[in-house]
Amino acid sequence: MTKATKNKPPFDSPQGKQRTLRAQRLGPRFQRAFQFAAAKHAGQTRKASTIPYIAHLMGVASLVLEAGGDEDMAIAALLHDVVEDCGGAPMLKEVRRRFGARVAKIVDGCTDADTYPKPPWRERKEKYIARLKKEDTETRLVSAADKLNNVRSILSDYRAIGESVWSRFAGGRDGTLWYYRTLRDEFLRSKPNRFTRELELAVNELESLTSGKPVSTGNPAAEV
Repeated sequence: MTKATKNKPPFDSPQGKQRTLRAQRLGPRFQRAFQFAAAKHAGQTRKASTIPYIAHLMGVASLVLEAGGDEDMAIAALLHDVVEDCGGAPMLKEVRRRFGARVAKIVDGCTDADTYPKPPWRERKEKYIARLKKEDTETRLVSAADKLNNVRSILSDYRAIGESVWSRFAGGRDGTLWYYRTLRDEFLRSKPNRFTRELELAVNELESLTSGKPVSTGNPAAEV
């Protein structure tokens, strides 16, 4: 971690807010993070599709940058699933060594499991939501970007294939809607921002589209 990175003021501090007014510079660390994420997630795809998983990570990083996040936050967005999906707790140590404590803290705050096999789906999600209540602003921003990208993908797939989309998710329709509805409400507890508003709209639309549909069952083999 460079001295400049170590001494950066928090994202939600007055100095941090002033920093977001200037164009963000993405240097070699961001490029290394992209290559690291692409290598670790190589061969992985988005749920039940042929879309490379890196597309999701790029989408989350893009949202973070559009919201004024800095390079560390964008790097954390690229790496937000690497602990959960690519190595567990030892991977978090590697992230910290390669990209610094601030990036590792955000990645850890976006991780709902660092062991394998993962704990049961509902247990993981309830614990993650409880942790999220205590996370700092920049971690919550990266998490909200992740959830917004996910809900938009679900919406797009629902419009294309309807109720069968829920077979991809361990929580089924009702569990998945509960999760994103609860996340929406949790993010709305904070000062409104572009993500909380967009997430609210997306979750509300998903609820509206599925209203009155037959109850679906979860797929025990699926993961979120």
